[in-house]
This record gives sequence, C-alpha cells and structure tokens, in this order.
Amino acid sequence: METAETKTIEVVVNGTAQMVPAGVTLGRLLEWLAIDASRVAVELNGQIVRMREWPAATVNEGARIEVVWFVGGGAK
Repeated sequence: METAETKTIEVVVNGTAQMVPAGVTLGRLLEWLAIDASRVAVELNGQIVRMREWPAATVNEGARIEVVWFVGGGAK
C-alpha cells in the first residue's frame, strides 16, 4: 500500500525521467538530488524560478526541470 511518505511522481530533470517524492518543492528537490543550490539556476516548465521562490514552488507530476550550473573562469 502506498502512503504519503512513499508516494512518488515522475518528472524530467535535465532531459532524464526521474521518480521523486510527491509534493516536493524545488528547494527540497535540489536537496534530494544532492545539488548545491548556491551554484545553480532552475527552470520549471519553461519558466525561470528565482531562488527565493524555491520553497513555495511545488513540483507536480510530469514537470520538466532544467538545472544549470554556474561555472567560474574566463580570460584574465
């Protein structure tokens, strides 16, 4: 029997289908995926979501999430 603690949904993260906990927010999803939130930008269903909005942005079944990492460097 499925409970609230074990219910999962399918989403697509950077082009790969993944099963994640149901009701998860973007902030919790990044934690769950072990992604350093201080070094990324996130798009949810084609819309950029600001970091301050991650705690309230719920990820629903079928969501498409793109995570882009900031990379330092460049010419000096």
